[in-house]
Amino acid sequence: MSTDTAPAGTGLSTDTDRGMAGTPPALGRRALRVVIVNGSPNEKSKTMGLVDAVLSTLGTMQPIVTDRIDVYRLGPVFTGATDREDIAPEVDAVLRRAEGADLLIAAAPVFRGSYPGLFKHFFDLIDQYALANKPVLLAATGGGEHHALMLEHAMRPLFGFFQALTIPVAIFASSGDFDGTTLLNPRVHGRIEMALTDVADLLADRAAGPAVPDGKAVEPAVARLA
Repeated sequence: MSTDTAPAGTGLSTDTDRGMAGTPPALGRRALRVVIVNGSPNEKSKTMGLVDAVLSTLGTMQPIVTDRIDVYRLGPVFTGATDREDIAPEVDAVLRRAEGADLLIAAAPVFRGSYPGLFKHFFDLIDQYALANKPVLLAATGGGEHHALMLEHAMRPLFGFFQALTIPVAIFASSGDFDGTTLLNPRVHGRIEMALTDVADLLADRAAGPAVPDGKAVEPAVARLA
């Protein structure tokens, strides 16, 4: 059962720079490119409230630039796509943004004991090998603690297929952990810190690697692919 009850908005996503109280990246490093795949049907949701808490913590550890993909706002050319080879260029560009991330945050509310269908459809179109060895943080929200099972029984096996480096500590928050869409539970905040601390060196190494292949900033997300 989903806890995302806020009304849907425009869904326009933009790149956001966050990091270490405004401190620029160290010499020889760049900001970590974090791409969020948001499986919630609502622009403002508990799922994205949980992601915001993750990004806030990560931003105190190293400079980051974020890019959010709202799968429910990608439009009919996305929902009607059945094969990567035949998809529209606009859809392919969105998929490549996820494939080019330094860190992928896969976040979704629990629907009927699993992730939403459009969230799965997005990853059905991702190249089979594009996420191999890529760090992936799993995050989910649900009505009660028992919904946390979705992370280990549905979401982690999905990224296991892609041979991704799923971060060992997954993040779950239930409806009682929030005031509106703001995460308040200190236990969940502590779990976020634990998850990111465990892979801090790995993420720092990713930021020390080469930049995005074309050397360009990530384009703002498309609100709707008509």
